[in-house]
Amino acid sequence: MLRTSRAEILAEYVFPGIERVHGVTHDGNDVWLAVGDRLQSATPNGVLGRAIHVRAEAGSAFDGRHFYQIAAGKIQKVDPATGAVVAIVPAPPDADYAGLTWAEGALWVAQYEGRRILKLDPETGRVLRIVQSNRLVTGVTFADGELWHGALEAGQAELRRVDPTSGEVLDALVMPDAFVSGLECDGKERLYVGGGKSGRLRVIRRPKR
Repeated sequence: MLRTSRAEILAEYVFPGIERVHGVTHDGNDVWLAVGDRLQSATPNGVLGRAIHVRAEAGSAFDGRHFYQIAAGKIQKVDPATGAVVAIVPAPPDADYAGLTWAEGALWVAQYEGRRILKLDPETGRVLRIVQSNRLVTGVTFADGELWHGALEAGQAELRRVDPTSGEVLDALVMPDAFVSGLECDGKERLYVGGGKSGRLRVIRRPKR
């Protein structure tokens, strides 16, 4: 049964020199923000760390060894030590990619106006599954096997937990404003949420089932 509640904001950060957050990921320790010309790390308490200088214009993901970063409609595979793009995932062309995460040995990419999430083979780009939404999709993450995504419609933003097979909405957290750009879980109770052109990063409590 669908549960709807207001998102509980644990913390909110605005960083000097960051005007827009395009995507968010987490490496097990720090959160990383896609801010256009780089991936920028920050500690859980909001202190900026090192940067990786790579085009970073939409969703971000981390598989434990490499970053994956959307830019110019392509998914770049990035060496975190050198910042080098070591491969391009041959994803479906001309897609309005908006979010990205790693789970089940695959990349999950959100399509904004396509209103869906694609599960992709990270080597071939083959579409393994399609999860349809009835909202604009703005970010995507997995948390303990649960699929969450940012949703937008008629000026209202939500974080939604959905069935990863059927797309059925199971939980909806209403956000205080109308955009989510990037979504990632820290593997525990925190969801990191990008705030688009506000430049904000919010920390939201993930509800317990």
